[in-house]
Amino acid sequence: MSNPDAGLAGLGVLAGLSAAHRDLVTRAAVAVRLGAGERLFREGTPAEGCWLIHSGCVALDLTVPGRGQVVVQTLGPGDVLGWSWLIPPYEWHFGAITTRETTAAKLDTGQLRRLASEDPQFGYALALTMFQACAQRLQATRARLLDLYRSPHDQY
Repeated sequence: MSNPDAGLAGLGVLAGLSAAHRDLVTRAAVAVRLGAGERLFREGTPAEGCWLIHSGCVALDLTVPGRGQVVVQTLGPGDVLGWSWLIPPYEWHFGAITTRETTAAKLDTGQLRRLASEDPQFGYALALTMFQACAQRLQATRARLLDLYRSPHDQY
């Protein structure tokens, strides 16, 4: 993809950042096109990169002894893939693989960590943005688990 802003302008996840801070993120981004079945990372490996998904689908998986790779969640347009780069020891807790052609903005997380260290105001705003995305994902997971484990006798 040759889009100079990596397609970040329309992503709601960055809406809370100031224009100057969005510009810093944009400069750390490159647009990528991934084919179906491309593994982005494996659990337990060094966490580098963060993807803001434009289109397509990415499966998060983990290794379950005796069962191999098990998909625990799928991500699509508007979702953020990868937070482990924010928290030491910077290691992936899940794996990620595309399930169909996917386009995304890939963020250079080493550059973002450097910028955040140099400008704590940017670092704070970026961390809040990522944690808001994380909180939304946790709420969605909670809702799915409540539905999955609800008793058939429960009344709505």
